[in-house]
Amino acid sequence: MRSTSPDGPLPVLLLVLTGVTGLVDAVSYLKLGHVFVANMTGNVVFLGFAVADAADFSIPASLLAIAAFMAGALVGGRIGSSAGHHRARLLAITTYLQIALVGAALVVSMVGAFVQYSLIALLALAMGLQNATARRLGVPDLTTTVLTMTLTGFAADSTLAGGKNPHPGRRLLATATMFLGAAVGAFLVFHVGVTAVLGLAVALLVLNGIAGYRHWSSSEAWTVAA
Repeated sequence: MRSTSPDGPLPVLLLVLTGVTGLVDAVSYLKLGHVFVANMTGNVVFLGFAVADAADFSIPASLLAIAAFMAGALVGGRIGSSAGHHRARLLAITTYLQIALVGAALVVSMVGAFVQYSLIALLALAMGLQNATARRLGVPDLTTTVLTMTLTGFAADSTLAGGKNPHPGRRLLATATMFLGAAVGAFLVFHVGVTAVLGLAVALLVLNGIAGYRHWSSSEAWTVAA
């Protein structure tokens, strides 16, 4: 992907973040009260269910996830305004913040105090930050947290629909990566524990952070924001 993409290694790094999304949403939905920390469309729907008094859905949990996600996106937007001219540096900075947030969530899960709402807040902050950064980077079909438009594009832009079918491999990879992250996350939640899932998420973020550091001072064409 790097050899043919004007975005350099960014597609691969954003795919890693897509996998992280699957991991943390597995934790949040399966263990934190039927709430998402990355998929805000789902949370708005869940909030509607909760208002209608549906069982197993929580108004406070959904509201907290939405508010924390928006706060993270706000921080990501501010960082993008100041560091967005250098795409590698922007991704590195926000990845370091994500490591701190998901790392804090990992500690909370190990300590076991005030777990539900603390984890929702920390993970949703991290996902809002991630989403804002992916939006600023502008790599097509790699939003890292939602697949609705990716799957829509795969069908609507296909040759069957009369389109030119751009980035079919990338779209499939994004979908498969989210699926894999969610599947691995669910398996670990059920058979090992939340701490294992968050530990894996932190490890993946650290790998991205190392890659970002390596390109911190790069002057390659892909690092320059359009």
